[in-house]
Amino acid sequence: MSGSLEVERVFLLRSMPEVTAAECWRIEQGYLEGSEGVGGRLRRTTKPDGSCVHHHTQKRGVGLVRVEHEVTITMDFFDAHWARTIGRRINKIRHRVPFDGLLWEIDQFTDVPLVLAEVELPSEHHPLRIPAWMEHLIRREVTEDERYRNFMLAVHGLPDDAAPR
Repeated sequence: MSGSLEVERVFLLRSMPEVTAAECWRIEQGYLEGSEGVGGRLRRTTKPDGSCVHHHTQKRGVGLVRVEHEVTITMDFFDAHWARTIGRRINKIRHRVPFDGLLWEIDQFTDVPLVLAEVELPSEHHPLRIPAWMEHLIRREVTEDERYRNFMLAVHGLPDDAAPR
């Protein structure tokens, strides 16, 4: 599988931060039979204007740096394969907030009590400044904890230590 490198840090939050100037997307995603790298992910993203975009994505690797291959698909393709993801789905509202030259994406899951913040970096060694509006809500960084990857959440549910405190 060819693709581009994704360098991303992920943080488990205590609750949803109060953010202003966020663009909110509604995301439905499901995982096809097999592992994340074999079957891949189907995603429908509904934007604030009501338009929808559909993607098929495959990712390889764990941790900070992974390989991602994503293609835009038709709604018909999405609909034809969506049933194959039953039992391996998640739903979330993604709040996209620019800060310090980066785009923070805060995912508020709608099926489970979970809030994750992620930020994609231009390189592994890029310095990261945590926004003040979020800093006090971070329970811990979960970049290297694969239990907090969307695939694992869709297949296995919340880790025991994910409950809000």
